Amino acid sequence: MPFYSEDLIEEIRSRNDIVDVISGYVRLQKKGSNHFGLCPFHNEKSPSFSVSRGKQMYYCFGCGAGGNVITFLMEYENYTFQEALEYLAQRAGIELPRQELTREERARSDKKARILEMNKAAAKYFYAQLRMEQGKHAMEYLVNRQLSPKTMQKFGLGYSNKFSDDLYRYLRQLGYEDALLKDSGLVTIDEKRGGYDKFWNRVMFPIMDVNNRVIGFGGRVMGEGEPKYLNSPETVAFDKSRNLYGLNFARISKKPQILLCEGYMDVIALHQAGFDNAVASLGTAFTPGHANLLKRYTKEVYLTFDSDGAGIKAALRAIPILKEAGLTARVIDMKPYKDPDEFIKNLGAEAYQERIDNAQNSFLFEVSVLEQSYNLKDPEEKTAFYNAVARKILEFEEELERENYIEAVAAKYQTGFDNLRRLVNRMAVKSGVTGERKPLKSGRSERKEQEDGMEKSQRLLLTWLIEDTGLFAKIRPYIGPGDFTEEPYAQIAKILFAQYEEGAVNPAKIVSMFPEEEQQKKVASLFHASLKGIETKQEREKALKETIVRIKENSIEYRQKHLDPADIAGLQGLVADKRRLQELQNLHISID
Repeated sequence: MPFYSEDLIEEIRSRNDIVDVISGYVRLQKKGSNHFGLCPFHNEKSPSFSVSRGKQMYYCFGCGAGGNVITFLMEYENYTFQEALEYLAQRAGIELPRQELTREERARSDKKARILEMNKAAAKYFYAQLRMEQGKHAMEYLVNRQLSPKTMQKFGLGYSNKFSDDLYRYLRQLGYEDALLKDSGLVTIDEKRGGYDKFWNRVMFPIMDVNNRVIGFGGRVMGEGEPKYLNSPETVAFDKSRNLYGLNFARISKKPQILLCEGYMDVIALHQAGFDNAVASLGTAFTPGHANLLKRYTKEVYLTFDSDGAGIKAALRAIPILKEAGLTARVIDMKPYKDPDEFIKNLGAEAYQERIDNAQNSFLFEVSVLEQSYNLKDPEEKTAFYNAVARKILEFEEELERENYIEAVAAKYQTGFDNLRRLVNRMAVKSGVTGERKPLKSGRSERKEQEDGMEKSQRLLLTWLIEDTGLFAKIRPYIGPGDFTEEPYAQIAKILFAQYEEGAVNPAKIVSMFPEEEQQKKVASLFHASLKGIETKQEREKALKETIVRIKENSIEYRQKHLDPADIAGLQGLVADKRRLQELQNLHISID
């Protein structure tokens, strides 16, 4: 990635007014000094998404999404920092410095661009073929599958006709050479037969990436023929493990979860029924790459796989991959129908929504599948089943989580909670799992609570300084950026104090200095926080003083622990700071 100076990044950001840019995506209404709208990053009915023209920042009080205009494009369009900067530079008419590529990099980049261009031409060609006489039987097939013209258009459905070199000849006419055609995956070049199409006599499903670029195709054969479904091979433009069918639409859905299907038709049927959060893997097994891709857009994935044996196996493979990525997985029951397409055709969208609402916890789904291997009417097999369940419960590292699942399994199978817990504990002792009891990840140790309390104090003081820059002069003799010990607040304080010294606090510029999304959210939250519960001037002054004293005490304690005894200047600084702390404790800080 090319290096762009901080000044150039700031010029690009400042030349793109955040209200103007976001208005192209979200309907905003002015209220006071800010603009408000429905958050594009989560489902809500009351507008909690705030955009500030003065601060050039956005923030959602509902889900915590926040940042500047660059951050917004990265989150909404799934752009990299580089792509967002290029888009905004072009929008503002700013020419970016040219990146020097090696010959190999340039050749690969050019090939990818040309293959994407070729895929777009092929998609248009297939789209037209479906609507001509030669595509009549393919159109009848789609109509019989109850797809509307609007849905066919949305997904760009097409047809590759019966002539096996039709597309090849068309693309040759457009000027594409054999070597590139071969690398595109659309054409096979044979010494004896010449060039012939990979897809023919098939309904065509263009596969698009999250930026709506056609990266490959899936084709469903018309009539008899194998394979029934055929997909493009991997190319420089198409990586099956890093793309999902329908994600270009699902990523902007307002629904809280993403529905993971097995096939193209399931995705299309769900979208047509109003479930625009459905996606499918591209003719390949679900991978960690897919899970990490989904993690950008959701925290919950609902598996809506086929109800047959193959679908159950696919769900069992996907669940641990989703959990490893930190996603919550639930399983939708399709019975008595095979898949979402069949289900919706027979029972409708409302019944499908009920199945979503009643989706099964993924662990309990795994247990219910495990149950099928045992005859619970036989005492010996029943005991073996509970032993297998106990081993499975031990996969949870956290004790509280294990307890919760013991309770859930005991309730489902009407067995005693204490009996099942004793079985799990005995098995844990045998396997050495409970040698060291692990607290719940979300549990708080005393030290952790102290750290969180200090983080809150440092965040609060930064919010105060941003809200009232006049406070800088009053606290500067006692508190400096070096007194902030928690990240990212230590970095923010350094930047904020420097900006104040230069005479201009610039919130949006600070956001650009943090590459990580979570850090950007923390920065944005500072500039949109409200000091609730601190109403009167006296309360504000008391709270401010207590906050400053806590931060100073923590700063002194922190430096004492990390100070080299040979550091004379450091020791002198500590003595001076202890004196300042005594002054602070006797000081009255007024807020005018």
